[in-house]
Amino acid sequence: MQESRAAVVTGASSGIGQATARRLAQDGDRILAVGRNAAALKVVCDEITAKGGVAVPCVADVTADDAPARIVAAALKHFGRIDVLVNAAGIIASGSVADTTDEAWDVMMNINVRAPFRLIRAASAELIRAKGAVVNLSSVTGTRAFPGIAAYCVSKSAVDQLTRCAALEMAAAGVRVNAVNPGVVVTNLHRRGGMDETKYAAFLEHSKETHPMGRPGTPDDVASLIRFLVSAESGWITGITANVDGGRHLTCLR
Repeated sequence: MQESRAAVVTGASSGIGQATARRLAQDGDRILAVGRNAAALKVVCDEITAKGGVAVPCVADVTADDAPARIVAAALKHFGRIDVLVNAAGIIASGSVADTTDEAWDVMMNINVRAPFRLIRAASAELIRAKGAVVNLSSVTGTRAFPGIAAYCVSKSAVDQLTRCAALEMAAAGVRVNAVNPGVVVTNLHRRGGMDETKYAAFLEHSKETHPMGRPGTPDDVASLIRFLVSAESGWITGITANVDGGRHLTCLR
């Protein structure tokens, strides 16, 4: 019997990363669940294990100097290979071009761009060996500018270009690299970015108007697309930035 795939998922303690870990585990993938919140990772991994899957927590800050090497080493220790890498860890923060500080800019780029770049680089030999697949979590803001979140928009544009560069360079080795670009998804991202509950509720309500399909997304909406992009069913797809946003990318700003 062929050994099941090994998937590294960052940001697995919550939101889209967590939903992706669950979805891939349902398909039989063994999961290295990476995140900073040890308690939340344990809950996710215990849930997957209770349903007959395999999931191992890896507590790590993806921006730490030793994080890529530690994550790759953990995957090889537990599974002996890396077939799938999903870079789902990320942050958002408010700030215009005029008022974003150097420090805030650097924090955003470090987490949203530098971390996935470094992890792809660290895992590249194993991904090539497995002829594996990478999915980077981008955003509709990677292709459309929105006011008041300048650093976030730029970081996601950089993720899109990182995706294309990696896809082009790794294609001959059989590795596919794609990105998913969600609209507003109901997670803790915006709360962690500074929105209070009242503003967040209003933001979600407004999203019913700004997204042509009439609702914000769910983590499972995005995880389903990620599952497809790392599967054999998408074996001739690489270098795309795939909108999963209820049509948000089609609309004018409002």
